[in-house]
Amino acid sequence: MKIFINDKPLELCSPSELPSNRTFEVVFDNPEDLPHFTELYDDVLIVNPSREIIVKLLYLLRTRKLKKLDSITIVSGIKEEMQRFIKSRFFIIKAAGGVVTKGDKVLFIYRLGKWDFPKGKFEKKETPEECAVREVEEECGLKVKLKAPICKTWHTYTQNRKNILKKTYWYEMECVKDANMQPQLEEGIEELRWMNHQEAKIALVNSYPSMRYLYKRFLKSSPHALQIS
Repeated sequence: MKIFINDKPLELCSPSELPSNRTFEVVFDNPEDLPHFTELYDDVLIVNPSREIIVKLLYLLRTRKLKKLDSITIVSGIKEEMQRFIKSRFFIIKAAGGVVTKGDKVLFIYRLGKWDFPKGKFEKKETPEECAVREVEEECGLKVKLKAPICKTWHTYTQNRKNILKKTYWYEMECVKDANMQPQLEEGIEELRWMNHQEAKIALVNSYPSMRYLYKRFLKSSPHALQIS
């Protein structure tokens, strides 16, 4: 499980899931307390933290003080229990969206000053697949064909003093018809653009870390979806 908190990735895994070739600049093994935020920089590994330490860490990540931090990985022998505990600290919202391809190009939306992928919240009794197709077609004025699931992303934000954890289901989609393509202005979408792989890499510089993570997972799960040179 990887959660993006203020664009900082917090990954939770079991000891067996930690790659043997993964390197970290800072390691804390069975810490008694959370280190001072100045000690958290680059890629950090924390082994078997207590619930109290996790609570402090979640708060610290929300304060935006960790400007020198690239990522935090938590390794726990009770991963599932810790995962449930972390989720319990948030109000969870579910959403779904898609990475839409047309030939060797992929569709991006421009919203709130950043390049993004179309997505939206579930409606009552919707499945993730139904939500993903509906949101993409509504936000972009397209007709799409649903293909394989890519991954799920998690990210947090604050709304009305509530700490929200949004779980988004992502799917690969193929454009069937884009003759009526137009941005859904009422959802704050200013522009839609088909991009090849090189253009996508440039656009993702002005995007969210979770979207760069999604794009990498998309390329990994569908290496032939785009003609990558």
